[in-house]
Amino acid sequence: MTAPPPGTDGPGPDADALLTALAGVFTAPDGERVPVERVALGPDRLAGLPTAGGSGVLVPDDAQLAALVPGATAGLVVVDREDPGGATALITRVAVDRTHLVAAEAVVTATDGLRSALAALRAEAAVIDALQSVGRRLTAQLDIDQLVQEATDAATTAVGAAFGAFFYNLINQFGESYTLYTLSGVPREAFSRFPMPRNTLVFAPTFDGEGTVRSDDITADRRFGHNTPYHGMPEGHLPVSSYLAVSVISPTSGEVLGGFFFGHPERARFTSRHEYLAEGIAGYSAIALDNAQLYERERNYTRELSRSMLPEAPAVPGLDLVTRYLPAATGHKIGGDWFDVIPLDGGGTAVVIGDVVGHGVTAATIMGQVRTAIRAYAVLGLAPSDVLRYVSALLETFAEPTFVTCFYAVLRPDEGLVYANAGHLPAVLRRADGTIEQLGEAMAQPLGVGRAFSERSAEFPPGADLLLYTDGLVESRTRDLTQGIEWLLEEVAALPRPVTAAACDGLIASLTGGVHDDDVALVHVHRAALGG
Repeated sequence: MTAPPPGTDGPGPDADALLTALAGVFTAPDGERVPVERVALGPDRLAGLPTAGGSGVLVPDDAQLAALVPGATAGLVVVDREDPGGATALITRVAVDRTHLVAAEAVVTATDGLRSALAALRAEAAVIDALQSVGRRLTAQLDIDQLVQEATDAATTAVGAAFGAFFYNLINQFGESYTLYTLSGVPREAFSRFPMPRNTLVFAPTFDGEGTVRSDDITADRRFGHNTPYHGMPEGHLPVSSYLAVSVISPTSGEVLGGFFFGHPERARFTSRHEYLAEGIAGYSAIALDNAQLYERERNYTRELSRSMLPEAPAVPGLDLVTRYLPAATGHKIGGDWFDVIPLDGGGTAVVIGDVVGHGVTAATIMGQVRTAIRAYAVLGLAPSDVLRYVSALLETFAEPTFVTCFYAVLRPDEGLVYANAGHLPAVLRRADGTIEQLGEAMAQPLGVGRAFSERSAEFPPGADLLLYTDGLVESRTRDLTQGIEWLLEEVAALPRPVTAAACDGLIASLTGGVHDDDVALVHVHRAALGG
């Protein structure tokens, strides 16, 4: 027996079993079994066989056998299914009858049908895998613009269309429906001068959700060309013969969300398999659109709820104020941060910033209640410690336990500032000479947890700056809080004077990169110089 060539491991288990069985059918003219050798063949030695590179049992003719193994009188070649690039020859060097040929023919007959069935199953599995892959990508996407473009590209490629379009319906903030579209395979300019498709006889089944339309030649379809003013495709439209259109229907409401339309200038390009693929992608697109629109509605509602509860900072004599509230740029984490600037009797001003633990509508609602409570206690003239103590006691009465961080400071022209901190990040004080100090670090537990809140004071002379902020400015998934605060102190030290709204926007952009995954709230207070 000849050993396999270096670098090969021999035939796989299925091929080895077949080789063993076939070796037993080589018999002499008297019916006795004869000695059989195995000879490993590489791709170069298979090149001369007419079906080289396939899989199965090959019967070389006399010339091929002599070229493969000089001196062999008979032989069969078994191509390994697990390694079609290699094969093993079974050869004998004595006279034999035709038994091995009959056996080879029986093996080919038995395995050809199985091979075809296996190939069909593998092809079907590949289609299902491709659909599932597209489905996973689409249903994980919450950005509607990106979602519809990815769906259009995937479907156009899957059906082999020259171009594809996805017309889809959205509802604006006033409850009005409008239609947008994406294209794949052609530039948008190719359709920009044409009107939106109407519910004509050709388009109606798709827009009404009546079923898929597939035509080998849409221009010959009885429904084509009946509508004014074009009676067919407008002048300059890309040529379309093969046509495929699939509705995108919400699985939850049954509403038609839109439709895919595919065209090709050649006839009969779309098959039932293409129809199946398009319908599969349309189904995933419907789920993804439902998810994205629900997400967008909740996001917009929570954002507007948060914004409606945040005040406009009033003009305060002697103070230059910059306030900012930015909803999370990624994800749905919005609703819990707030700020407030409250004029007090006697010329004082309360400056507040806080963050409700949690996100979404619940956090936004709690934020509104806490902000209102703080404002109510503040205008009574209570000290910062008392304001926080009363609000914390109020939070304990809420049905669901929650806690809130809050920094509360009162600025008076002749008294500097007095502040208390309920578990919030420290404020940053920049004095007129440029030195930086953090105020109020770890003074007390958050509201809803703590019961006693101490006060501290600091000078706040003309030329000084005070910055209050929430953790979205300094913390993210890629940066821990300590590092974020260090960067913040560096940025504050470099701020120009006077600090403008543009400078504060630049500070936020520098620290977040525009991709903050949490709310950002900020209040910057500058004590104007005397006579300024």
